[in-house]
Amino acid sequence: MTHHHHSQKNLGVSILLNIGITLAQVIGGLFSGSLALLSDALHNFTDVVSLIISYVAANLSKKDASLSKTFGYKRAEIIAAFINASTLIVIAIILIVEAVERFFNPQSIDSSLVIWLSVLAIIGNGISVLLLLNDRKKNMNLASAYVHLFTDMLASVAVLIGGLLMKFYSLFWIDSFLTAAIAIYLIIVGIKLLRNSFSVLMLFTPESIEIDELVNDINQLDHVKHMHHVHIWQLNEAEIHLEAEIDLSENISITDFEAILEQIEVILLQKYGINHINIQPEFNKTDDKNIIVQD
Repeated sequence: MTHHHHSQKNLGVSILLNIGITLAQVIGGLFSGSLALLSDALHNFTDVVSLIISYVAANLSKKDASLSKTFGYKRAEIIAAFINASTLIVIAIILIVEAVERFFNPQSIDSSLVIWLSVLAIIGNGISVLLLLNDRKKNMNLASAYVHLFTDMLASVAVLIGGLLMKFYSLFWIDSFLTAAIAIYLIIVGIKLLRNSFSVLMLFTPESIEIDELVNDINQLDHVKHMHHVHIWQLNEAEIHLEAEIDLSENISITDFEAILEQIEVILLQKYGINHINIQPEFNKTDDKNIIVQD
């Protein structure tokens, strides 16, 4: 079983678990009169949608390239990560609004039902979190899915604590406080995921790569006069691309250039992690020699 297939299976199991949790919380929230359970159910429902998006995107990313889609669907998972990060922030804002309203208008609810259903949600989300614990390090798509599930589990813990305090101490305001705390965490994590996925979608240079240093390394090679018109972007989690033009100091043969190209590939891969390279050689060509072209 390949790692990708294993990750897909884990994601599929997580989707089924969260569908079950959502249905249980909706029914329990209606019967108990608990707004906390219904809001947690809404949170879980949006996560089910996000997980499905992640699942579909992961499958799309495996599709082969074609004449009309030369990159295939390799960016599908990045798009999914961007969508999921956006929903994290939206959910957090909704939760904060609800928490404020509930703080000023606390309601007496069936705390026993809240406690048991929150325990069920913690177990279900806990299993999902464990399933994606290692997979989250592989790409942003699975990382965003993991964060959704982890925050679901935290939200359920908050509901459980709130249920216990309401049952034994009638402290109905604690539910609002814990909900707001979780929402703030959601916003912090969501912004980070949103920024990372947005940078990839916008073809920004990866933060770990210093272009001036890279160009200087290449310019030190024999027969290389100057690297310019440099473009570096991250296609997905596995591929970083570079295209550039290189002025040569001599009118060398193709064989000699291929030897230089091999040196460039080694430097770019080993030092900068760039694994897809397209170099255009030039000799005595009069054009803009800036490292970055200003259109």
